[in-house]
Amino acid sequence: MSLDLTLRGATVLRPGRGPVAGDLPMAGGLLTDAPAGRAIDLSGYLILPGIVDLHGDGFERHLAPRRGVVSAMDQGIMAAEAELAANGITTAVLAQFWSWEGGVRGPDFAARVFQAIAATRGTVATDLRSQLRLEVALLDDYDRLPAMISDWGVSYVVFNDHLPRDRLSEGRTPPRLTGQALKAGRSPEAHLELLHRLHARRAEEPAALERLCAELAASGIHTGSHDDRTADARRVWRNRGVRIAEFPETVEAAEAARAGGDAVILGAPNAVRGASHKGNVSALDLIAMGLCDALASDYHYPSPRRAALMLAQSGVLDLASAWALVSEGPARILGLTDRGRLEPGLRADLVILDARTRQVAATFAGGRVSYMSGEIAARFLG
Repeated sequence: MSLDLTLRGATVLRPGRGPVAGDLPMAGGLLTDAPAGRAIDLSGYLILPGIVDLHGDGFERHLAPRRGVVSAMDQGIMAAEAELAANGITTAVLAQFWSWEGGVRGPDFAARVFQAIAATRGTVATDLRSQLRLEVALLDDYDRLPAMISDWGVSYVVFNDHLPRDRLSEGRTPPRLTGQALKAGRSPEAHLELLHRLHARRAEEPAALERLCAELAASGIHTGSHDDRTADARRVWRNRGVRIAEFPETVEAAEAARAGGDAVILGAPNAVRGASHKGNVSALDLIAMGLCDALASDYHYPSPRRAALMLAQSGVLDLASAWALVSEGPARILGLTDRGRLEPGLRADLVILDARTRQVAATFAGGRVSYMSGEIAARFLG
């Protein structure tokens, strides 16, 4: 149930004004411009727009805490939602692989995940959404995917290509073959045979992708490419109507995306660490160059909040610009015009931080409490 409240005494991040002292009323799940409900003293706290996480796969560990051990799917989704809320995330896009890698990334498992997200959606406060990460080599699945995407309510598809093509072309054994085969439930020989079979159809991929991208676009699905390395790669995807560049690996690819008017999403863990864990271009460098529209959690849900605060504290950006990378920016990319800013008429999606420690004290999604802990709970409970 959404709450009617007037939050008083806190510092509020307002659009176009930055952090200012003032009241923040909400009623019926929306922010309002008139006092509403009970007044709560939040002096000593900072209120920011709720985090919109465009791409996160940290929920995998909730669904499969150990190899071969899969939790009850709906319970795993609910456990992940609790972690999202504890980190100030009010809209979460759960990124699930549809891959030849099998196991928790295989199509059968993915179908169960999407069904569980659809069933859980609406029963929790956090707005849970789905992203399908399609390995482009799975050509035989292209015809059936659009209908399933519609049934599951998937709103975002990203194209990946993790096939070890160089090794396969050279006739060499791909690295980590045995480990990958075991995760997929195949023998190393069967796994290698599958990789060669998929790679042998690479000439069919461009035309098939053209058709699939056109069908997804006609259905209003957002599409993105993943790990672009060159300007040419980004141009090819743009020509297919794929206008989101997720985690470009080079300055060249990020510059090409920006020049073409495409949205650039970077990994928040990369920004927090100051470097990519894979040795790619630093997200900090791209942000400083103005080549970032949004930061995503990637594999670590605390990172969006930490990255935005770090950017502000280090002087790379002011707080409003830094926080926009995890709120207004991602909301705009997904076409979610009802959130990402704290202004009357928008969803009451907000995260409340302790002004001293900058830790999450409470999170509201659509005016509903999704997380609350510590001293702030006493203020709400009276």
